[in-house]
Amino acid sequence: MNARKPELSARLQLLADWVPQGATLADVGTDHAYLPVWLTLEGRLRSAIACDLRSGPLGRGQDTARRFGVLERIEFRLCDGLAGVEAEEADTVVIAGMGGENIVSILAAAPWTADGSHTLLLQPQSRAEELRTFLSANSYAISRERLVEDRGTIYPVLEVGAGSQSLSPGQIYGGAHLMGDPLGGRYLVEQILRLQTAVAGLNRGSGPETWEKADRLRDVIGSLLELWEEWRHANGS
Repeated sequence: MNARKPELSARLQLLADWVPQGATLADVGTDHAYLPVWLTLEGRLRSAIACDLRSGPLGRGQDTARRFGVLERIEFRLCDGLAGVEAEEADTVVIAGMGGENIVSILAAAPWTADGSHTLLLQPQSRAEELRTFLSANSYAISRERLVEDRGTIYPVLEVGAGSQSLSPGQIYGGAHLMGDPLGGRYLVEQILRLQTAVAGLNRGSGPETWEKADRLRDVIGSLLELWEEWRHANGS
């Protein structure tokens, strides 16, 4: 970390690149507050709210802001998800570094995020399929999606707004807009292998519910394989 601004990881840098100039930002699960501090120092924000559920991470974020001289320019709030943020206080919401199921819970508790006035930048660490399922069923639309490799792991980053969107089973698990992404093929293969492992485990079980779940996952694998072939064709591989 240099003396002028914090150094961002690859996934945080992609999120920073997607934050619009002049945004009013709410960063949920801010932890060290590297993102709002960096964006503030870059002159990219009109205002910033940094939220965290726990006092420890929030305190680390305040320490970061203090170290870089922007403590008075960022508002820190101890709250669960967006519970401490009003709709009119932010036009851009970043929720990153947590499981897809946790992001779903935060959005479900803040229905104003689907009112058409907010840009959501979401980065699930796991269970991205749960997040995409929720978005497609609850009046959100993924406008773009990109993959980023950080310390050997591939993460999806989603830009989301209000809208209507229907996703295939393959898109639920493999991404909505990744045909031109250079990491798309690897990501799709990772999802296929993960589901094949899950099916193998289910095949060792017994009972109609287990067999039905295995059949559903086989259908998803088939849809993912189709996407993978489309990606290979689109990328000349």
